[in-house]
Amino acid sequence: MSGLLKKRNVRVLVVDDSAVVRKILARELNAKPGIEVVGTAPDPYVAREKIVALKPDVLTLDVEMPRMDGITFLHKLMAARPMPIIILSSLGDRGGPVALEALEAGAVEVVRKPGTEYSVQKTTDELAALIRSAPRSFVPPVPRARLARPVVRKTAMTQTTRKVIAIGSSTGGVQALSRVFHALPVTTPGVVVVQHMPPRFTSLFAARMNETCAMQIKEAEHNDQLMVGRVLIAPGGKHMTLARSGASYIVQLNDGPPVCHQRPSVDVLFKSVARYAGANAVGAILTGMGDDGANGLLEMRQAGAKTVAQDEASCVVFGMPKEAIARGGASCVRSIDRIAPELLRMVDDDSVTTNRSGPSATGGKA
Repeated sequence: MSGLLKKRNVRVLVVDDSAVVRKILARELNAKPGIEVVGTAPDPYVAREKIVALKPDVLTLDVEMPRMDGITFLHKLMAARPMPIIILSSLGDRGGPVALEALEAGAVEVVRKPGTEYSVQKTTDELAALIRSAPRSFVPPVPRARLARPVVRKTAMTQTTRKVIAIGSSTGGVQALSRVFHALPVTTPGVVVVQHMPPRFTSLFAARMNETCAMQIKEAEHNDQLMVGRVLIAPGGKHMTLARSGASYIVQLNDGPPVCHQRPSVDVLFKSVARYAGANAVGAILTGMGDDGANGLLEMRQAGAKTVAQDEASCVVFGMPKEAIARGGASCVRSIDRIAPELLRMVDDDSVTTNRSGPSATGGKA
């Protein structure tokens, strides 16, 4: 023996009413390094017994199952025994609201089931990456009652702003953005957001967030004006850029080619913010797979903007923030619950000169 301790595999329980899907997922995931499928279950009742007996680290969970649907089971598990859960869904029109509910309830991510353009290989590769990162990055969801804050209607704050907050996120971003949005007061400068989502999904997410947050949160429309107390989320399938209209900022939408394999792309938004807002902007890059936004955040920082990246411990996938930090785009690193306070501090602290030498060594510990 080498004397080195072997890293333990991530133990997975597959829950799906289809015997074919259970067999395929078990076979393919067991072939991935660092993963061990310890069991399968055809419905939540069997799954509950196997969770107690097998103590898996992660669950993959179907939505439509006999005796109890996956979303009900997810809510019950998060209340009684929080653990990383990855939902499998077709993400169709009927699946959109269900998938969004799952993410808000605490699911790590919703992965499209194999079929059409999504092959078994593509699905299991994505699942494997999520499974490996889920145990160390899972943060139990905050109950809605704790997230709630007095909602001040936005009409009194409908005014233009010379400050801009830009946020980019991907895998795990629904939960991360929810925490940030709920912590922002109605006096916050206008916020522009790119979250990697399919078309129509962003409008559902914005509408649900708008119900419980102090700020107005809406899916962006072409030439929407950025205002104090307003969050504009890029529509799925459309790039969103910042532009100037006189003394005001507006957003513009376009069907340009994907950037970093994404449309909307965080890089596209961040680079336009760097160009048109410069030092009047603040940027944040949150949890996500890949490197979309890393170059854009660097351009924002080089233009004088203050920037922050989510730390590894609170990320579902430490991809986009990691790349942004490595390329010098982040002036500091914070845990997800410190992102909103940091954004507000940066907006208010005009006297601080942006440090372009690298992120703060305090990370999320300060």
